Amino acid sequence: MTDPRVEKLRACYTGVVHDVLRALGRRNFTLPPRITPLQPEMTLCGPAWTVEGRVDETADADQTLLAWTGLLSKAKPGHIWTAQPHTHAIAQMGELSAETLHKKGVLGCVLDGALRDSHFILDLGFPSWRTHHTPRDVVGFWLPTGSEIEIMIGEVLIRPGDWLHGDRDGMVCIPAELVDEVLEKSVIAMQTESLVRKAILEGVDPQEAYKKYGKF
Repeated sequence: MTDPRVEKLRACYTGVVHDVLRALGRRNFTLPPRITPLQPEMTLCGPAWTVEGRVDETADADQTLLAWTGLLSKAKPGHIWTAQPHTHAIAQMGELSAETLHKKGVLGCVLDGALRDSHFILDLGFPSWRTHHTPRDVVGFWLPTGSEIEIMIGEVLIRPGDWLHGDRDGMVCIPAELVDEVLEKSVIAMQTESLVRKAILEGVDPQEAYKKYGKF
């Protein structure tokens, strides 16, 4: 079952969530710009289900496929598949995997690696973030080393259950213990920005509007 906070936080934009995290004194929470959305019109938001793996060119096709399907079986509904494959040589998500996860209720995927079958995934509407595309898959080349573990993407530590929030501006990671506070403060910040915007459109000097409402 999807956490009801997902829809509430999805209504916020990443810029304001970023600013709230910065104001809370957080650092290293913005994912690197190499990771971009396949569907920039979609906001992806929710808790992370993490995956890590490595290249193993000694593995045979059956071994890699059994390991991969095992990951698909364990993936949590209401979570975002979040992968650090430690290689950009292969796709970490494709047609059958995306369809399987979508039907399980997985919210989307975030890959520090490649995607394939992008036309199918676009038609499916499975929100996907990736670094690039390649037709090459995991078979006989890549094995998972863990799931539901801490991973690093760029300078960002992502723990199982930490939240990701991304739109066309980029993606941030919200520590699980701060989600409620970040949600509340993001909603307030958006309301304040609306007041600033309204004041400026009515002719108030931007600096005076900022001094009055404390947000710009």
